[in-house]
Formats: sequence, C-alpha cells, structure tokens
Amino acid sequence: MSGYLDAGTFKLGFGLMRLPKNPDGTIDVPQTARMADKFLAAGGTYFDTAFVYDGGKSEEAFKLAVADRYPRGAYTVATKLNAMMAPEKNAQSARQEFYTSLERTGAGYFDFYLLHAIQRSNYRLYDDYGIWDFVREQKAKGLIRHWGFSFHADPGLLEELLAAHPDAEFVQLQINYADWENPGVASRRNWEICKAHGKPVVVMEPVKGGILADPIPEVKDILKAADPKASCASWALRYAAGLDQIMVVLSGMSSLAQMEDNLSFMRDFRPLSDAEQDVIRQAQRALDADKSIPCTACHYCTKGCPMQIPIPEIFNVENRKKGSPRFRTVREYTIVTQDKGKAGDCIQCGQCESVCPQQLPIIKLLQECRELET
Repeated sequence: MSGYLDAGTFKLGFGLMRLPKNPDGTIDVPQTARMADKFLAAGGTYFDTAFVYDGGKSEEAFKLAVADRYPRGAYTVATKLNAMMAPEKNAQSARQEFYTSLERTGAGYFDFYLLHAIQRSNYRLYDDYGIWDFVREQKAKGLIRHWGFSFHADPGLLEELLAAHPDAEFVQLQINYADWENPGVASRRNWEICKAHGKPVVVMEPVKGGILADPIPEVKDILKAADPKASCASWALRYAAGLDQIMVVLSGMSSLAQMEDNLSFMRDFRPLSDAEQDVIRQAQRALDADKSIPCTACHYCTKGCPMQIPIPEIFNVENRKKGSPRFRTVREYTIVTQDKGKAGDCIQCGQCESVCPQQLPIIKLLQECRELET
C-alpha cells in the first residue's frame, strides 16, 4: 500500500456515485465512457463504486465503460459491501453482495474492497455476519488485493475498529474544509487517528456532495477574489489532496465538463500554498459565520444540564444543514448525541438559558431541533 502514498501518485479518483444520466433517468454510459477515457489518458486509474450505488447500475456502467473496453492492468477498481443493505438481512445475503459485484463489474478481482458506510447504527452487523473474516478469506484467494472500510462515525468508534482489526489496510473518510472541525463529521480527528495507526486514507465527499463546488456567496466571493479562474471545486479537492497520508481523493463527477475541470488541476497536482491555505481559512470562517443560531459554543449551558444534552453541538448541526441532504444532517446529529441527551430529552428546567451569554431561547430552539431525531 505504501506505493499509493508516493510523491507524484495520481491523487484523483473517479467516483461512480453520481454518473451522468439520460432524460429517462438511466445512466448515460457513452458519456461515462468518454469521461473514463479522459481520466485514464490523464494518468488516473482509481474507479470507486459500490454494490448499492444506483441500485447496482453503477457497477454495471463501470463494466460497460471501462472493464469491457480496457485491459485489466489499465485500471484499479474499488467497490463495497453494505451489510445493512443485504437484501435478505442475513449473513449469506450480505456475503452474496461480493459475488454479485464481481459479476456486475466484470473486474475478475477487486483492487480495493471496503466494508461500506460503517457507523454506530450498523457496525455490529459486520461482526454478526462475519464480514471482517469474509474479506480476509477473499484476499487469501486473490479476489481482493487490498481491503479496508468507509467510515461515518465518531473518533471513538474509529479507534475501536482499528484496534480490533489492525490488518485493515486503508480507511475511507469524509474530509473537506467545511467539515474539518465539524463535530458531526470529525474530519480532522478521524484523519489524525488514521495517521497515528499508519493507515492510508481515501477521501470521500471532498466537495461535500457538491455544496463546496457551488458554495454560499460569502465563500464564493473569497475564493474568486483570490483566483478568478479557479473553480470552487478545485479549492476543495486540492485542500483534501494536500493532506498527509492521502491515497486518493474521490470526485463524483457527473459530466464531461466536470471531468475536464478536475483534470485541469489534478493532472499536475500541487498542494495549496501557504497563501492559499489562508484563503481556505477565510472560507472556513465565512462558513462558521453563516449561522441561523448565533451560538458561540462556550458550553456554559451544558455544565449543569441534568439531561447531558450537547446543546452547542446540536445547534452546530442545525446551522450546517443548509444545502445538505437530510441523511447527512441526521447522521451528524446521531454522532454528536451518541451516549448523550437528545434535543427531545429537554425537561425545560431553564438552567441553560440562565447562563447563556447570548441570551438564546435555548428551550425553544431545542424543540425546533427535535425534527432531526429519526
């Protein structure tokens, strides 16, 4: 795995989660093939898909656009097994995902294979179904070259998993400059844990599902003032790719134009300069200032809360939900309230409001945040 961290390694990965679509909603395979041609010609090799992407159509599109058109040594492919999405909700059905993916992709073997979307709500299923040992067995057979897991949870669980499975070869994390210090994602802390364990990192969501490709006006103005010609997406991808221990940064490109833009700055990748890092810090401050709830996270309110509700962290999730799909917001809420009180647990004692320097109507605001509980 160490070779993937070498200087000069192509850092852009082609994420196949958001492929171009035809008017009828089916994947535009010819355009996907043209995108793959440009990607491979530029030096890219890493294609990322999953058993569940587009109901399996993503893996099938990969076969038509890449596997059927290129020799096996021309590309690497990653796919994933999602225990929670096993059709029959049992170990046999979960393991069958691997064989189905082999057939759909036509890859013959997987260069990278991942336990998919591990979080507090599902991580025990991978134990219950014996998936950790299953992927080890497939590696021993030569059907998997490298295996790891993609992760959407708190640093405590990441530490637990890496201690329990030290032979996991890499970890896929959500990393972007918007979520670097977001407690609901913990990009920085999870990245630091992987570094401490010597695990290469695959970056997902570098543009936060497109939000940083077309950010709020305050952020866009900062980025365009610094470099009018650079796309907003380029700032986000270069930020993630310039971190230590990064194996590849996935970009879920949906058009030929997006592929051409990504290649324009990732083909001859250069990390952000010190001056550009300062621009990112300005953008982060602008994102932090975009608050519907003006909480300063002083935590005075939590020190005497009888229900141990992480009030500032809940408000942070509420403030950051603009533009995010609901599932991401709910996931962040679940992370910050893990083993703590939730907004709906508030008993309206008023202790928090009595000490809040901002004099926020915390009880009312928590009632409004209850809609995050699903």
